[in-house]
Amino acid sequence: MSQTQNYIDTTAMFRKYAHSARMLLALDSIVFGFDGEELKLLLIKRNFEPEKGKWSLMGGFLEENEDLELATNRILYDLTGLKDVYFEELKAFGKVDRDPLERTISICFFALINIHAHDQDLAKAQNAFWISLKDRPNLVFDHNEMVDLALERLRYRAALHPIGFELLPEKFTIPQLQKLYEAIYDTPLDRRNFSRKILSTKLLIDTGEKNENSATKKAILYKLDQTKYQSQFNAFHYFMSDASR
Repeated sequence: MSQTQNYIDTTAMFRKYAHSARMLLALDSIVFGFDGEELKLLLIKRNFEPEKGKWSLMGGFLEENEDLELATNRILYDLTGLKDVYFEELKAFGKVDRDPLERTISICFFALINIHAHDQDLAKAQNAFWISLKDRPNLVFDHNEMVDLALERLRYRAALHPIGFELLPEKFTIPQLQKLYEAIYDTPLDRRNFSRKILSTKLLIDTGEKNENSATKKAILYKLDQTKYQSQFNAFHYFMSDASR
């Protein structure tokens, strides 16, 4: 192919792009948090139309010179003050009529944080609130579908991988970890089976300390072995195979 022909073909390609429809790209974040008792969802009340005053996920639009992850972190920080958050990409949502104002494609992420490790007052100042997953209000657009899918993904991931530790304080007890998994799955778990499963992963380090806030003051405080955690993050541990029995 001659240089002239190549130039013509390239010019035609860009001319085609120029006539293509332009669409907005939104980034929506499902932020799960654990307060020691319940699994919660970080929601915000929209302060603009459409659906002004209704509950929404954390979201915003991708800027021209941003990578997806950078934009997601920027949006979450701008809305809530949260940073250094664990994210996973979930799915793209692109139904034609998902946003009544303008054609918008949304790439959805879900995040896991320990609620007490972040400034809750700062989030509230931005009109963002932690709401129990059991009391989730109806959300705008297709955000309910996003949350349902994220919860399904969280349950799948937590059953196989040590992902749940992102929701805990640095030091925790086995009963606290069990409460977390019971909150994720909304079901009671057998104490002995769960403890055996967790300890068999060799991911926990006994700190030699006891939980002073425990009623019996006998619960051992553990911390996560970060080296093993990182190396085994994608390993399959099957935490839930018999823990519910």
